[in-house]
Amino acid sequence: MKSVMDKEFKQYGRVLNLDTAQFVQTMLAKDPIKEGVVYEPSDADLEKLPLYQQMQDEVFGGMEVEFGFCSGYNEKLNAVEYHRSSEIDIAATDLVLMLGRQQDIDYGNNTYETKNVELFFVPQGTAVELYATTLHYAPCRENGAEFRCGVVLPKGTNLPLKVKPADNSGENQLLFAANKWLIGHSESGVDKDGGFIGLIGENTQL
Repeated sequence: MKSVMDKEFKQYGRVLNLDTAQFVQTMLAKDPIKEGVVYEPSDADLEKLPLYQQMQDEVFGGMEVEFGFCSGYNEKLNAVEYHRSSEIDIAATDLVLMLGRQQDIDYGNNTYETKNVELFFVPQGTAVELYATTLHYAPCRENGAEFRCGVVLPKGTNLPLKVKPADNSGENQLLFAANKWLIGHSESGVDKDGGFIGLIGENTQL
């Protein structure tokens, strides 16, 4: 496993110099997740923080954003997704990100080989930008502990599609939600929700 502080992370994103202390305190005060993984695109507590305004004004250059979180228990890759924009992840606990490159997707059949995935440790309080071409999914944490991660994206991302493409071919097969393209593993169960199964190889586990 590598760290987001290592040079190998530079092809996937960068570490941001942000004061996250108040964010971490807010996230750790939330009730524990009982099981599985929970994702909330927008959270009222987080969007009251000064960090939310800083994200809009500085990090996203004046764009409207949503400040939510992903929390729970996860030790597997299960799927990869990407957006047409960067994503900011902020570690409220130590966590691990499984990352890949959009450039390695075989768009001939919409597949991606899991052997290309790299694991990166993110220390508590660290904020990272994941570039638009970086494949990612739910964070992980060792020893079965709960992870807590802030997620900042352009407003509306990950919400249900208002209009689905009439042509369900090519990359359109991967369009899972607003500004979200996804490729799942056969073990993930995302196909039950309309997700495309195209990960080749083992379902990478921490």
